[in-house]
Parts: sequence; structure tokens; C-alpha cells
Amino acid sequence: MDLKEKNRYKDAFKHDLRKFADKLVSYVSTEGGEWSVKGFIDVYKNIYTISSDTKIVSKILEIHIFPQILQFAKEAGYKIVLAEKQNWYPDLTFIHEANSSVKFALDIKTTFRRNHNTAGFTLGSHGGYFKERDKNKNIQFPYNEYLGHFCLGVIYTRAEGDDLSDTDIYQVQELQEEYETPQKKVGSREVTTVKNLTSITSVIKNFDFFVAEKWKIASDAQGSGNTANIGSVTDIEALKNESGVFSNLGEEWFDEYWMNYGVATMLKGERPVKITTLKDFLLFKGRPDLIDQIVTKNRAKK
Repeated sequence: MDLKEKNRYKDAFKHDLRKFADKLVSYVSTEGGEWSVKGFIDVYKNIYTISSDTKIVSKILEIHIFPQILQFAKEAGYKIVLAEKQNWYPDLTFIHEANSSVKFALDIKTTFRRNHNTAGFTLGSHGGYFKERDKNKNIQFPYNEYLGHFCLGVIYTRAEGDDLSDTDIYQVQELQEEYETPQKKVGSREVTTVKNLTSITSVIKNFDFFVAEKWKIASDAQGSGNTANIGSVTDIEALKNESGVFSNLGEEWFDEYWMNYGVATMLKGERPVKITTLKDFLLFKGRPDLIDQIVTKNRAKK
């Protein structure tokens, strides 16, 4: 497959994925912008609210939108392969039904707004499969078999003051039959009765869904202190507009920088220093002429 054909598949997939993402806000939200998921229900019709803990919210959001992702794949002419293990990359592999050599990686990335303008997440490892691109360790297929690496980003606002200790139990009058008597307690915990489901405040609200190629929203800093993860930029508009640190330089510079992150060294004065900024890397490569092309807005790591 030549480059022109690869780009044709990639552009079509990205276009369709973006149209799909635009529809997800209405799918997961109430008319007031709250998450339509209110909690878990048991056979006694008790509603257990959930915490806004990011791990819990992320997993439930993924479950919530997964049927829609399956429908999107079917309509776009792709089958989905899930990561075999929890820590493998990517979350989802899309394989073209008519041409199995066409593969796209998709990670679902969810995060909350730190303020009106800031959010961020990690974009996967810059070791292992990222460097050894013909190997399949901790990755569903070798990295170089994918024509593109995408993120389906989900940014939301957390309800103020919510944490694990704030979870409640509700019974909802509109769900009760006339002959049923609402429970007053579950174990030692009080049950609150409300008129309808919309009376229960959602733990998150105000969603933004977006699609971006991984390299276009990357920072030049790690996303977490102790693991070899690539960090995203943190400006929300930059994330949505694919205006990451490398967006003007190109994917080749993204690949080379992160393959050499913290490994290549340069002299500063008389002391060898590991290279952990894109500016230093361009100087190391003898390309100071490209420094002005670094997009510098909100390069801070998560």
C-alpha cells in the first residue's frame, strides 16, 4: 500500500470518527448537561450513586459509550479487536473489513477540567512497543502495523465536593409500583426517597468529546513521574484543535524525540545532561532553525 492510499484510508477514518464523536454529548447527557448515568440499581430498585473518582468514572464512561462505538465500527466498515490484557495498547484496534492491512489504534482518554481552560492525560508508553515497532510485547499488533494512532478524548467537569464518602442511596418514586413499600435503610445506611431520576445530581457534567491523532496533542514532557508515559498538552483548546508541541514539526520529530527521551545526552557546560525537552533535542540534532516551530502554549505535563 503506497503512502497516498494509506492517507486516504486515514483521512476517511478520522473524518468518520469525528462525526461520531460529535454525537456522543447528546448520547451521554441530559438536557441540562449532566451525565445521564445516575448510579447503580439493585433488584430492590435502590440507586447507589457513584464517586467522581477518575478511575471509576473512566471505566463506566467506557462501558456507557461502547455500544455506540460498536455501531460506529459496523457502519464505517471496520471490526474491533479489544486489547487482550488491561495494560496493553491500544484500547481498541479497528481493522477494515475489506482490507485487513488497514488498522487504526484508538485509546479512550477521559479526564476532568482542572479549570475552564486546562485538562490533560497520558498518551501511552514511549518505551517497549513504541521503540521496537515490529514487536508485539504489550501491544495488540506491532506499532508499525497501524496506519494511525488516535485518541477519543472525553473532558468533563466534576461535581463540587464529591468523593467516595459522598455516595448516597436513593429510591425513586417514579420507579415504584403502587404495591411496593420503599426501603428506609440498606444495612445501616439511610435511603433517601426522591420523585424522579433527574432529582439525583450526576457526579460529572458538561462534556467535550474530541478526536485527535496522538502525536498532534503530545507534549515534550512525561505524563507521569515514575512511568515512561508521553504527556499530552494541557490547554483544552489545543487538545481539541490538535495543537500540541509537535503539531507544526510533524510526526517524524515526535517519534524520534520520544524514542530518545531521557536516553540521548548533550553537553551543557562541561556536564552531560539527559535530553528531556524538545528545544534541547533540536539543538542536539543540529536543527536550531526549527525551534520557532515548537508550539509552546501549555506544555506542562499532567
